[in-house]
Amino acid sequence: MPDQVTIYHNPRCSKSRAALELLNQREMDVTIVEYLQTPLDRATLLTLLQELALKPRELMRRGDSQYKELELNDDTLNDDQLIEAMIENPILIERPIVSFEGNAAIGRPIDHVIDLLDS
Repeated sequence: MPDQVTIYHNPRCSKSRAALELLNQREMDVTIVEYLQTPLDRATLLTLLQELALKPRELMRRGDSQYKELELNDDTLNDDQLIEAMIENPILIERPIVSFEGNAAIGRPIDHVIDLLDS
């Protein structure tokens, strides 16, 4: 039986497509979550943050224009506010995220996903 893995995927992103291709090459049982079409809820985001061992701001695409427009670089914003911003604006979430056996990795570079799968 193939290993089960979840990818939080944006098909328009080349890094995300490369991570999905890697999972398919390894013949893994892949659950694909197109998070721009189906935004993540708070519980899922909290689980991913724990699996990634990251703070909310570290999961955000800080170079994205929306990050600047929403003034999310404000250091007074707390984790709950940043999580809410990602729920409301999923484009802010780094991609791709691959979750496997209670751990996760952001696939930038793809080596992070390889390390996750091989650990």
